Amino acid sequence: MTGNGTGDTEALREEIRRTRVELGETMEALAAKADVKARLKESAEQAKERMREQAAQTVARVRGQAARGAGMARAQAYAKGELVRAQAYEKGELVRRNPVPWAAIAAGAVATVVVLMIVRGRRR
Repeated sequence: MTGNGTGDTEALREEIRRTRVELGETMEALAAKADVKARLKESAEQAKERMREQAAQTVARVRGQAARGAGMARAQAYAKGELVRAQAYEKGELVRRNPVPWAAIAAGAVATVVVLMIVRGRRR
């Protein structure tokens, strides 16, 4: 320290400057807390953002479930189609191996048509 006290004066000025900076920061923080409208707006923005995120997650989850369901439905439809094709093939083979029942049904149908024609002819 010097005898004229300039060291103490400079230290005091530096402390005053720091105090003013701290006081300014404190005032800004208090002003921000006192601004209820801005705080509510910020809170509403945060809530909207959370809702958007939740909605996006829900949409993604539903789309995933729908895709899995569609895949399962396609697989089941394919399996049913294969089963029907196999059964149709078996029935076709059965008819090819034993055509007599189908011939009898065809003969019955022809006989029915002939009888109907005779009956209609007599009514005239």
